[in-house]
Amino acid sequence: MKAKKRLSDLQAMSGDQLQDELLKLKKEQFNLRFQRATGQLENTGRVGEVRKDIARIKTLQRQKLAQAGKA
Repeated sequence: MKAKKRLSDLQAMSGDQLQDELLKLKKEQFNLRFQRATGQLENTGRVGEVRKDIARIKTLQRQKLAQAGKA
């Protein structure tokens, strides 16, 4: 259920806001990978959540781009 709420929040964002959110998530992903490599990662499930959020944002960006191309 959290994913659906997250998706509706993302759909309401503009293209620039999505790009900013994507950048923020990529930085977080880098930090999580770094923490995993050094053995400091406590919440291992967060890695998958961030990866899926990045995929959601990229999907929405492609959809918005396709809709803009049709219009």
